[in-house]
Order: sequence, then C-alpha cells, then structure tokens
Amino acid sequence: MKVVALIPARYDATRFPGKLMAKLGSKSVILRTYEAVIKTGLFQEVYVVTDSDIIYDEIIGNNGQAIKSQKEHECGSDRIAEAAEQIEADIIVNVQGDEPFTKKEPLEKLLAVFEGPDAASIDLASLMQVLNKVNQIEDPNYVKVVVDNDDNALFFSRSPIPYPRNKAANTKYYEHIGVYAFRKQALIDFYHTPMTILEDTEKIECLRYLETGKKIKMVETEYMGIEIDTPEDLENAKTFIEED
Repeated sequence: MKVVALIPARYDATRFPGKLMAKLGSKSVILRTYEAVIKTGLFQEVYVVTDSDIIYDEIIGNNGQAIKSQKEHECGSDRIAEAAEQIEADIIVNVQGDEPFTKKEPLEKLLAVFEGPDAASIDLASLMQVLNKVNQIEDPNYVKVVVDNDDNALFFSRSPIPYPRNKAANTKYYEHIGVYAFRKQALIDFYHTPMTILEDTEKIECLRYLETGKKIKMVETEYMGIEIDTPEDLENAKTFIEED
C-alpha cells in the first residue's frame, strides 16, 4: 500500500490565531509537526495542506512539501480531501498541524488495521484514549466515542456517552483523538457529501461518515502528545522540546 500523510494547517485558529507559526524553541509549531511525522518513517510522502501563504512558505522554505488549498473549508477532512484528489495513494493519514510531538507507535497501530482480518470492510480508522476524570468526561471540548465489541465506532458526541444510568456498571469512557487513516475513496466520498444533520448538530465531522454508512475502526492508544490549542499549551510544551 502507498501511505501518504497530509497535515491540514489553518492559520486563523479560533482559540489561538496564528498558533501554527508560534515558536516552539527555535522552530514553528507546524514545522516541528511536519518533521515529527517524517521522523516516524511510516509514509512515502508527507505534505502540509494549508490556506495560508505564511505556512506554505514556512514549509517550502525549510525544504518540505506543501499544498495550497484552492477553496475555503469547514473542516480538516475537507481540506485534505481536496488535496488527496490529486495524490496517488491507497491510504491517507490525517495528522493535526498542532501535534508537534507526534510519535510513531500510535500511527503504526492505526495503519495496522488495514492489514488485519477485517481490513477489507474498514473505510477509515481513528484513535481513542481512556478518559478517567469526571470533568473531562463532562467537558464538551472532549469528543467522546462509543464502540462495539470489535472496536467499531457506534457514535461520537460532546455529551457524556454512554449515560451512566447504572452507576455500578464498569463503563469505560473514550476520548476521540483527531488522527485518522482513510482509504482514499472514503475520504473523497466524504468531500463530495454535504454536511449531515448529526454532524451539524454536534460539530463532529466523523458523524458524516457514520451517517453515510462508512465503517470506522477505533484503535485504543495511550497519550498521543501535547496538542497546542492555547498560549498556555505552548508554554507547557516548551519544557518537552529537544533542540536539534
């Protein structure tokens, strides 16, 4: 299989505008993310896909590969799907641009599902991790996912799911981590399908896949890294960097 990583990179982030160009040590957040993805050694090609001339020039100027978006997009999947139409690949992996500490192991587990016994039935795969703190389970900024006995996604929500009617039940709560591996055709199908009702209600793009009958395999992982969502996250991340 030819596996390509695409990193969607929007400059005007709502909570932290310009965060991808913020300095994390001597390098920008987006450049560190791009280099971390390449360092995994899992991909034949890696591209940053962006609406921003500043981000595009940052990657190209550091001998990287970048693609400029031609349209405005509502979500990262739409952004990379536009680019994916012009790329030869079997599997497209979406790594968020604000994940400068991306590691090999979770991505390796994600890709392994396309070589497993039920691989032929899987349209896309994504990551999840256990949530143990009540405040995180109840926080709408943490997207939750419930799965069947084979770890196929049943539903995603910003609400606590499942609802703990039986307090004694040994229920696990999972956070959905927004890293995906798509069969290219599933990604293209998503791009050419209008936003669905549940997706629009929850503002969770994975629901478009479920509403249109796609099968999503979830892969449990431990902590993925540090996501740069706020200026405070950036300051915390500075203690983890290792300068070249």
